[in-house]
Amino acid sequence: MIVRARAPLRLGLAGGGTDVAPYCDLHGGCVMNAAIDKYAYATIDAGSDALVILEALDRGARIAVAPGDVDANAGPVQLLAGAYLRISRDYLDGKRPPLRIRTWSDAPPGSGLGSSSTLVVALVTALAEYFSLALGEYEIAHLAYDIERVDLGLAGGKQDQYAAAFGGFNFMEFHAGDRVIVNPLRIKDWVAAELEASLLLYFTGVSRESARIIDEQARNAASGAANPIEAMHQLKAEAVQMKEHLLRGDLPGFARTLQQGWQAKKRMASSISNPMIDALETLAMDNGAVATKVSGAGGGGFMMFVCDPVDRVRLSAALATQGGSLLDFHFNPGGATAWRTP
Repeated sequence: MIVRARAPLRLGLAGGGTDVAPYCDLHGGCVMNAAIDKYAYATIDAGSDALVILEALDRGARIAVAPGDVDANAGPVQLLAGAYLRISRDYLDGKRPPLRIRTWSDAPPGSGLGSSSTLVVALVTALAEYFSLALGEYEIAHLAYDIERVDLGLAGGKQDQYAAAFGGFNFMEFHAGDRVIVNPLRIKDWVAAELEASLLLYFTGVSRESARIIDEQARNAASGAANPIEAMHQLKAEAVQMKEHLLRGDLPGFARTLQQGWQAKKRMASSISNPMIDALETLAMDNGAVATKVSGAGGGGFMMFVCDPVDRVRLSAALATQGGSLLDFHFNPGGATAWRTP
């Protein structure tokens, strides 16, 4: 038997960063995001030779060890190892069966589309299907969060796991004690179509280490530094505004709030923007963009640009001169899913 799973990547539209502790524990966080039709994938089968084989296919990384030798400090396959160990511990009475686990993603790590956390959701979804575990979306998302943030000690927030598990457009609330509320939004078809026509997703060609940026952001929140805390309060309020704009079909309001959110986000940590990003923003604004935002923690990865659809060709041509690449996408109403093949 072979089990496959996929989980959708996401665009962070507003409130990103307020899902990161300690801010969300102290003040509560709000995030508005949307899943897209790009995915992280996992495939599981019994393998052979009584070994656990972990392969991150898009990273060219592979280990093959005895089940008892699987280590969470497994370098480029640590996400696979972490998911395997957690499921074995919590659901298999500590037993470690021989398996072959392979993963890949439509976006590189550090892209700003939540690729690492989405990959863990795909892994948990695949393992749950393989071992017939009755896990719902909240349970999968929370388990993926625990694997990445607690077991492996990787810095980051909570929104990516829930976006991948649920899919669609979601307004999310984050509270102390790991309490998360996901509010799915019923966005009109014409609003989603207009957004797809108006949004350009541009990969800068630079993957960044989000943990370093998030660590700086978390230190600022914990220290009570006025400017970053005030910026996060503003981002949280803008997530509420973004939700209202989307439900009402107010596209100018959407663009305005996106731009305001980007300006606020840059005040959260010094490493969120840099001269390359500033130059791309200026170029885009000179060629039809009315709003911009770096997806994810910042520092590189993907940038989003909003324009009038009739300016899309001009803006695309200008961005194509900068050495990056445009990613075609559509919004995705579905969340993580798994299936079996003979």
